[in-house]
Amino acid sequence: MPFPKKRIHTIQDIYNLPDGQRGELIDGDLYMMAPPSRIHQKLVHQLDRLIGNYIADKQGSCEVYPAPFAVFLNRDDKNYVEPDISVICDKNKLSDRGCEGAPDWVIEIVSPSSHRMDYQIKLFKYRTAGVREYWVVNPSTKIVMVYGFEEDAHSGQFRFDQTIQSNIYHDFEIIMNDLLK
Repeated sequence: MPFPKKRIHTIQDIYNLPDGQRGELIDGDLYMMAPPSRIHQKLVHQLDRLIGNYIADKQGSCEVYPAPFAVFLNRDDKNYVEPDISVICDKNKLSDRGCEGAPDWVIEIVSPSSHRMDYQIKLFKYRTAGVREYWVVNPSTKIVMVYGFEEDAHSGQFRFDQTIQSNIYHDFEIIMNDLLK
């Protein structure tokens, strides 16, 4: 007897979700998203503000977008994510729908329900899609995992009380504990 066929979801399934429900789509698998916590939202707001101000102060061309912001990773109908923070440097990737392709820098804030997504599924997906830098910020453990996907980029694990340097902006540094004060 053959195995039952697995349903492959598409972007249309995302758009058909009931009002108030959010989901992400990776290789046709639909993942529902739980509402974020207060600390999660505080970190997203502070990171968005700091990175945005940094880009503006340097008169940079990149743009920062906090969630919910649509990212169509592979420019197909089977991959759709809403990273907590997306930094896009190629204006040709921006459309009225969101980002068409991989952002340059993605930051995800881990929630209790997103461990597997952020540390495994999205790590692989972001790397293969062409994201240059990926941060996984875990407020529970107070650890940030930095993944630099370019040849000269650094990767590592940092505590919230340590200075973390961006790979795509070499003079941008942050201490996560400063964002929680």
